[in-house]
Amino acid sequence: MASSGDSGLMSSAGLVRYFDSEDRNAIRIDPKTVMAFALLFGIFVQILTLTV
Repeated sequence: MASSGDSGLMSSAGLVRYFDSEDRNAIRIDPKTVMAFALLFGIFVQILTLTV
């Protein structure tokens, strides 16, 4: 069991620091682009299932 003084913040501090950092070399994709791609992919799959 966890001690009564353990708030859980120490265990997640590394993840917060990792995801909070901005990497200049990271790929940046607009969320709207991801949603549009997912929608088009879903439509494509539906068309394939209708033709088979």
